[in-house]
Amino acid sequence: MPQIFPRSANYLAKASIFGGIFVVAGIGLLVVGLMRSPYLLRTTVPIEQPVPFSHKHHVGDVGLDCRYCHTSVEQASFAGIPPTRTCMNCHTQLFSESKMLEPVRESYRTGKSLAWNRVHRLADFVYFDHSIHIAKGVGCQTCHGQVDVMPLIWQEKSLLMEWCLECHRAPERFVRPREQVFAMDYRPPADQLALGLKLVKDYEIAESGKLTSCSTCHR
Repeated sequence: MPQIFPRSANYLAKASIFGGIFVVAGIGLLVVGLMRSPYLLRTTVPIEQPVPFSHKHHVGDVGLDCRYCHTSVEQASFAGIPPTRTCMNCHTQLFSESKMLEPVRESYRTGKSLAWNRVHRLADFVYFDHSIHIAKGVGCQTCHGQVDVMPLIWQEKSLLMEWCLECHRAPERFVRPREQVFAMDYRPPADQLALGLKLVKDYEIAESGKLTSCSTCHR
């Protein structure tokens, strides 16, 4: 029986197999890269709000403390969204006729809260408590970035589990003195590791085994 396929077909078959492997691997890498891209993670993308609130102006220029608006951050898991009356503490006098702030004034008149769009969104199966992080010396800037230079707020960090674990495995690399938790201009000292180890002991931060246990964040 005559040979149907030429000898070169063997080489083509081998090349196709190896090529297919590389194509599949390449697609896999592309999918993983896309899943970690700023586009899907929503990092560095300003979120549109009903009023273009500027943290740069209020925090960086005016010097408001985080706790003026996020009043529950030290006592509760949720940092809190300020009621309209907090805005109007200043804006009954400042920019009281500004067209841009009309939604704020309308909210104050009607008692209907502004529908702010959430920027940092964790999965439903993740438990996060702001108060414990504040108490243990984790700065706002560590997770939220340099909000005092953000005209519109965006998500600075990936919020992936590996990012959380980076701190939970070695909190001494990130913790700061409690009095510096809300400081936007804080910079880790040259001896951060020595300071961090001391703060871990002083603030009674749990050992990494407990911090990285599944039940710590998934409840």
